[in-house]
Order: sequence, then C-alpha cells, then structure tokens
Amino acid sequence: MTETALITIVGETAKVLSLLFAVGVFAWNFIRARENEEFEIHDTLSNAYTDFLKQVIGNSDLYLLSEKVHPELNDEQLMRRNALFEILISIFERAYLLLCRKRMSQRRRQLWYSWEDFIRQWCRRSDFSAALPRLLEGEDPDFARYIGQIAQTEQTQSDTKTQAEHNDPSAA
Repeated sequence: MTETALITIVGETAKVLSLLFAVGVFAWNFIRARENEEFEIHDTLSNAYTDFLKQVIGNSDLYLLSEKVHPELNDEQLMRRNALFEILISIFERAYLLLCRKRMSQRRRQLWYSWEDFIRQWCRRSDFSAALPRLLEGEDPDFARYIGQIAQTEQTQSDTKTQAEHNDPSAA
C-alpha cells in the first residue's frame, strides 16, 4: 500500500469517527435537554401545588387538609372552597397534559406517579369528588375521563373502608 493511500484511509477514517462522535454528542445533549425540560416542568408544577397548599392553609376554616369533610360551610366558605378546587383542577390538568403519556421513561413515570398520588388523595374527599362534574366542564376530555376513573375508584375504596369500620369499630 502506498503512503498516499494510507494517508487517504486514515483521513477518511478520521472523518467518519469525527462524524460519529459529533452525532453522539448531539444525541447526548438532546437527551439531557429533554430530561432537564421534564424536571423544570415538574418543578414549576410542584411550585404551583405548593402555592395552592399555602392558600389552603390560609383558608383553614374550610378544613381542606382534614380527612373528614366539614359539612357546615356557609355560602362564602363554599365559594372559597370551590375556587380552590378550580385552582387544584387546573394544576392537575396541567400536570396530566405535560407529564402523563402512554409510553413514559422511568424518570417521567416517577414524576407522574407523584402527581397521581396527589390526585388520588384529593379524590378521596367526598366534597371534591362531588364537585368534579362541574369542575371538569370544558377540561381536556382525556383528563376528565382519567380523573373521573380515579375518583370512582377512590370513592369505592373509601365506601368499603367506611362500611368495614361501621361493622367493626375496632378496625378503625
């Protein structure tokens, strides 16, 4: 093999390796950017939920952090509670639309499951579940179906637990 041919082969090999390296760096940067974007979305939503909880604490007379629903709210309290529920549905819908996918990476699935836990927690409240039909008017149909199924499941489980406690008070 001549010296010129060897230099040509080495040069072409270097070009191919450089191109492969550039594609690898691009792919790695793209993946990192998507992961960072997912985390930023989750962080923004978490901040919105934290702000919501601060409002709930500021309206402690509504008893939204207690497990038992307070049945004797006046009209003004009902209006504030419903406004807070609307804020909450808005946060949950944004989380659903931005994070929930049929196919999710392990990391996205972990982020989404934390939101699903929040949704389940609120759907256990009978006042929240009762307000869902009104709250979900005009919302994304897939989200409305999703949270409706969760509410139904959680209320069924809650009813079963209540019935068991009623039949066996020591089970509470």
